[in-house]
Amino acid sequence: MNRNRPWSWVVAILIYVFLYAPIVAVVIYSFNSAKYGGPWAGFSLEWYGKLFSTSQKLDAAANSLILALSSTAISTVLGTMLGYGLVRYSFPGKQTFSWLMYFPVVVPEIVMAVSILIFYSMMHSRLGLFQLGLGTMIIAHITFQVPFVAIVVRARMAGMDPSIEEAAHDLGASNWQKFRYITLPLILPGVLAGGALAFTLSIDDFVVSYFTAGPGATTLPILIFSSVKRGVTPDVNALSTLIILVSIISTVLVLLLSRRRA
Repeated sequence: MNRNRPWSWVVAILIYVFLYAPIVAVVIYSFNSAKYGGPWAGFSLEWYGKLFSTSQKLDAAANSLILALSSTAISTVLGTMLGYGLVRYSFPGKQTFSWLMYFPVVVPEIVMAVSILIFYSMMHSRLGLFQLGLGTMIIAHITFQVPFVAIVVRARMAGMDPSIEEAAHDLGASNWQKFRYITLPLILPGVLAGGALAFTLSIDDFVVSYFTAGPGATTLPILIFSSVKRGVTPDVNALSTLIILVSIISTVLVLLLSRRRA
């Protein structure tokens, strides 16, 4: 076992280099003074200044945050209710409903995007509903976020002793008090993890967002994809670096809150 440890370290290091080298390269080249990327031409913060002076990219960032925060808040509530109901209640067709919950998880994203677009088109042509825009994108994101939250919350509740809730009920707590003061604090790490997963899925989603977006609802993934087709500019590297920084901070905060509540 001891003789194989150096090889294990080498393999682990190679894997981490393979995973994180592109991210490190993006961060480094966001400080490159070269106008069109390419060879290193010196350190500069010019592209961060140009990034914040470009209204198009700031509008796209605002749309992405509104989309991710709104859909995450709603899907976290709905997913928590769904996960709780599947564990604590029995009803006809429960097993079938549990299987159907995995459908948005396993179905290819392009199929879901086309299906949602067709549904929106039908509702708009017949009833005048669902005009494509930021609202339709929020609804579309909720449809694939809810199952992920429900799966995480249900897994958290599966390891929770139901006798704790029963004891609170025997002591006179109402159903709401039992959930508010007993169940929710115990499953909160799962709720936070599910919410963080939903936020991550939403903030970098491209396929569903692209098919359900309307005028004035361009998000960062859509904008970056359009920019890449014309050639990657250094301000895109700066924008990507800021997204990486926000993602790291958000992940650390969620981990700290989860450990505090665990």
